[in-house]
Order: sequence, then structure tokens, then C-alpha cells
Amino acid sequence: MKRKLILDVDTGSDDACAIMLAALHNDLDLVAVCSVSGNVPLENTTENTLRVLQHIGKTNIPVYKGCSGPMIRDVSSSYRVAADTRAKVVVDGKEIGIHQDYLPLEESKFSYQATPASVFYVDYLTKCQQKVDIVAVGPLTNLAVALLIEPRIVDNINEIVIMGGGHGISNETRCAEFNIFYDPEAAQRVLKCGAKITMVPLDATHKAYVNYEDARRLRELNTNAAKFAADMIEHRIEFHKLRQPLEDVNSCALHDPLAVAYLIDPTVLKDVQLLNVEVSLGGLTDGQTVVDRRYFQDNRNVHFAFDGDRKKFVDIMCDAFK
Repeated sequence: MKRKLILDVDTGSDDACAIMLAALHNDLDLVAVCSVSGNVPLENTTENTLRVLQHIGKTNIPVYKGCSGPMIRDVSSSYRVAADTRAKVVVDGKEIGIHQDYLPLEESKFSYQATPASVFYVDYLTKCQQKVDIVAVGPLTNLAVALLIEPRIVDNINEIVIMGGGHGISNETRCAEFNIFYDPEAAQRVLKCGAKITMVPLDATHKAYVNYEDARRLRELNTNAAKFAADMIEHRIEFHKLRQPLEDVNSCALHDPLAVAYLIDPTVLKDVQLLNVEVSLGGLTDGQTVVDRRYFQDNRNVHFAFDGDRKKFVDIMCDAFK
């Protein structure tokens, strides 16, 4: 039986690859895609999501427009770092961003659903007959609001897979990864909800990197999905070289589809440990995922991945996009 999943995105270049992987892989049944503000504002993430689905011929998958900002904090404060450090760089007077405001795809000819994303979560998860996986690759606001409205929806969630956080690596501040930093209160709410949670942090995504050779392999498949994924990889490599070089300087982290790949083959994540993970909610460490690796710890709530299998990851994408 196919795994049913709901994908929650702030599309975004790597989100685009996650959407295509979730929509096209034969082992998955993508029930819906929910947009949220994050990498770019909500109007952009929603339109970008629609563009990606249209590009791969999957306009039958409904899109639900979600929250336009964090649960508690003012949206402008959440962009206080992203707007001028992490996500953009200036080279020879030209501004280069890892995420474009709008993806370079044809403008969408279909629209999102009238029901807000958090309300969709509550409606769907209170009625569904088969438990659902939720893959959240942006800020966790939509899901946290839904859990505030109706905590019992957790009973129909099989697993929540979160792309976010980091133990030894950060990208938004010296301590925090962007998705968690953007809405840390939402992240803490989700981590405490009682569902099975697997976290795909920067520690894993930076190990499961992709490079120019992987982009070439995808491009040779000559499908809309594969060629667009190759474009996104090549764009991200150029940005990583400037802003956060990886161990292979001609590579990039393609964070979000790794979380989807885990549903297809859990062994794509390595060194996964059940640990206590909480979110710091203020001060210098605001938005940090605080990972307790002590042997005698209590309240283990998250399966936290410290590594990833890059070859297996690329194989999964090629299998779906061919």
C-alpha cells in the first residue's frame, strides 16, 4: 500500500525538488500540499508550489494556502537575518539569492483551495481512514496551529518528518537553522505533540550533498522534473560556493527532498538516534534545536539523523524523475 502523505512547503528551490519527488514517486500518494511563509512570503510560496505541480502535470493535487507568518512573532523580525545574510550574496554589484521570489516556470493556470491549510489539516486528519505521514520542509506554523485547534489529530498521523534544525551545523544564526528559527514556538509545539517524529537536520543534508555530476545525470533523463531539478542543483551549488562551501566545493545541500526520500527508503538517513530535542526560545540561542545526547537522558521525542547516504539519495530522485 502506498504511503499517504501531506507535504508542507515554503517553496523555494529545494522545496520544488521535494514536491516533484513526493508527487512522482510510485511508492507515495501525495494527498495535498500546504504552503507556508518562509523562504519567501506566502503569496510567492503558494504560487511557486502551483507552478511546480503544473510543470510536472500534477494539477490534480490540491494546494492549501497556509500561514503568512509565525504563530507569535512579528514576521518582519523573523526575516531580520534571512533578508540580508543567509539567503543573499552580492557579487560584482549583483545580488544572488538561493531562493528566487518566483521560480522560473510558467505562471500557474490553476489555483489553491479556499480552505486554509491549518483548517484542512484538522478536517482531513479527523476523518481519514488511513494514517497519514506529514513531511514538513518549511517553518512548522501550519501544523502547530492545527494542533492548537485540535490536538487529537495526532491520532491519525503515522509520522511527522521535519526538515529542519541542526546539532553541529547551522545556517541562519550561529546556533539556528532557518526553518526552526523562523517560528521556534511552532517547532516546539510540534516536537511536543506526541507523534513519532523524525528530524532531517543540516547534519544529514550536508552529508547527503549533490554535485555537478548528479545534476548531469538528472539532466540526461530528459524529463521536465529531472531537468528542472538539475537547474535547481546547479543554481544552489553556485550559491553554496559563495556562502557555505561543503566538503566537496562543487556541491550543495538539497535539504528538502531528503526528507521525502526517507519515506521511500528510511536507510537514506544514517546514524539516526532517538533523543530528546527541544527548541530554544530566546536569547543568543533563539531557534536552536537543543539535542541531548547524554546516555541517561529522559523524554526521548525525536529520531534525529546525523548522517545521510548521498548515493542512495540521488538514486531515489533519478528513479522518480525518469
